[in-house]
Amino acid sequence: MTTLLQTHGAAVGFARLSAAFGVPRATASRWRRPPVHTVRPRRAPSSRRLPAETHAAALAYLHDARFHDAAPAQVHATLLDEGIYVCSVRTMYRVLDAQGEVHERRAQRTHAPCAIPRLVAHAPNHVWTWDVTELHGPVKGERYPLYVVLDLFSRYVVAWMLARRESATLAQRLIREAADRYHIVPGQLTTHSDRGSIQVAKDLHDLYQDLGIVRSLSRPRVSNDNAFSESQFKTTKYSPTYPQRFDNFAHAEAWCATFFHHYNEEHRHSGIAYLTPATVHHGDPTAVLAQRQHAMDRAYQQSPERFVKGPPRILSLPTAVWINRAEDQTAIVRIPQ
Repeated sequence: MTTLLQTHGAAVGFARLSAAFGVPRATASRWRRPPVHTVRPRRAPSSRRLPAETHAAALAYLHDARFHDAAPAQVHATLLDEGIYVCSVRTMYRVLDAQGEVHERRAQRTHAPCAIPRLVAHAPNHVWTWDVTELHGPVKGERYPLYVVLDLFSRYVVAWMLARRESATLAQRLIREAADRYHIVPGQLTTHSDRGSIQVAKDLHDLYQDLGIVRSLSRPRVSNDNAFSESQFKTTKYSPTYPQRFDNFAHAEAWCATFFHHYNEEHRHSGIAYLTPATVHHGDPTAVLAQRQHAMDRAYQQSPERFVKGPPRILSLPTAVWINRAEDQTAIVRIPQ
C-alpha cells in the first residue's frame, strides 16, 4: 500500500487510491511521507522515580504465588489490609509492563480488514442483490424462508421463492433460473448478498463460476452493505395486507404471488422517480417521463401563477445506482503500468 502511494499517487491521485483501498485520506497521507527520526534530549531522572529496591519488592509481591490470579488493584488492596504500601496501582502496571507481562492471557482472534463493496448499476441486469427473510407460520417456531432477488437499478424483483427450509441448493436453483430467464451472459452480472451460510456456500460459488457471474459480499458484521434488499423486505412486511401469521404454507405462497405482482407492476417506487419497477426494467421509462413532463407543461401554460418557482420539472430517473458510493464517485481505480 505504501509503495503504491509513493509510486502511483501523483498520477492516479491520493484521494482515489485511498478510497479504492478503504483507507482514510489522512492515514494514506501519513503513510506516503517518509518517517522523520528526531533525537530528543534525555530528561534528567525524576525525583519521584521508583527506587530499584522498591521496584524489586513490587515485582516480588506481584509474582507471589498467592496473587497468581489477582489484578494489581487487588494486590494493592490486599497489601494495604496487611499494613503494607509498596507503590500505587498504576506503578504496579508500569513494573509489569517493563517485564512484558501486561497482555491478554489467551491468544485473541484478529480479523483482517475487508474491502468496502462498491457496486454501480447503469441499467437493469447489471447488479442483483438478494437475501432471505422469514415469514411466520400458524404456530410459534414454524417459519417459511423467503428468497428474493432484486435488480439494483430497476428495483424489480427478478425472482423469488418461498421454501420450508434454507438451503444453498434452493438458492442455487433460484439464481440459475433467473439467469436463464433474463439471458445473462458471462461477465454481465454481479450479485451482491450478505455473508450468510447459504450465501457463502461452495455450491453457490461454483454456480457463479459456471455462469460467469461476479459475486460480491457484504463486510462481516456490517448490516447496511445490503440495504436495498433489507429495504425491500421492510416494504413487504409493512404492506397493509401482510398478516401477523400465515395460516399455512399455501396461504403464504399465494400472498407472496399477489404481493410481488403488485410490487413489480403497480407499486410506484420513490427511488426510481415514482415509476413502477416493471416500467424501468423492461418498459419505456423515457416515454412515461416525457408524458408526465408534457402534462406539467400544459398545466403551467394554463395557470402559470400557480407555479411560483417557474416552469415545473418532474423527477428524473437516476442514471446510476450505487452500493457504497465512493467519495470520488469512481468504483474502479486503474493503476498505470
